[in-house]
Amino acid sequence: MNIDIRTISRDPRDFDYTLEPGWWGHEEGDGQVLGLAGPLNVHISVSKAGTKYLVDGHLAGRIIIRCDRCLEPYQRDIDAGFSFFLIVTPSPSEQNEIELLEDDMSVELVTDSEIRLDDIVREQIYLSLPMKCLCREDCSGLCPLCGTNLNMKTCECLREKGHPGFSKLKKVKFQGE
Repeated sequence: MNIDIRTISRDPRDFDYTLEPGWWGHEEGDGQVLGLAGPLNVHISVSKAGTKYLVDGHLAGRIIIRCDRCLEPYQRDIDAGFSFFLIVTPSPSEQNEIELLEDDMSVELVTDSEIRLDDIVREQIYLSLPMKCLCREDCSGLCPLCGTNLNMKTCECLREKGHPGFSKLKKVKFQGE
């Protein structure tokens, strides 16, 4: 859904809609979020605040994501609110560089007069994810040697004890040895 921001005034304009599981298109290089597990309810409110546009919203639903340890897909609830400002950037002929200040870090820049709500929703889904997505707290992950999913079965690999980053220290010779 696209919105022409020239039609937005100081009075908030609300957009309420539901996205179905087929909405999430798998894009090239996009492997963390695999899709929607059910309907995603979206509420977005856009209003003009001086020269900026205030965007407030809320997402609620269920998504399918990939576990960071074992790479298996699992479902996760999403219930996230968001708020940010949009600024229409000047055309390239008017200004070549824009210096961002600390206050500008919560601002999105728009280069034309339309904003795509689907892009905002997709971005907010990614921003609502934790730093490490785990299918469960005690996920054992994959064997670093053979790639077996250690949640499903144990592998027969012979692993040395200790952290692999210190393996070179085992070869260090000391004086007198």
